[in-house]
Amino acid sequence: MKNSSSGKSCGALRTIGEASAELGVKSHILRYWEEQFPMLRPLKRAGARRYYRSEDMALLARIDDLLNRQGYTVKGAVKFLKSSGEMPQDFPSSRSAAPAALDADKIHKLQDIRAVLAEALAAA
Repeated sequence: MKNSSSGKSCGALRTIGEASAELGVKSHILRYWEEQFPMLRPLKRAGARRYYRSEDMALLARIDDLLNRQGYTVKGAVKFLKSSGEMPQDFPSSRSAAPAALDADKIHKLQDIRAVLAEALAAA
């Protein structure tokens, strides 16, 4: 299934530029949101290059809606996401995962690497 605006499949990783274009939000704003919303953690690769997963894109769209359409402040949006259950109250500041989650995390990382390699092969 392709995303109509970017031509990428819904599950494909997006760079910060692609995420910015898809949402209509400048990339420096997305980086600021990463600082303010602790659950927003795109994958970071060499040179701190960001790759947004589909769940990151959904969260970015939700944050954009709260801030730019519903009129929430950043602090109010964080509070709303916490109270609505969309963001855990005690979201960990570092990724300390249980062993089962580590396996899932490794799988996601391998899938991300595969996607990056596929992009590199397609560009070659």
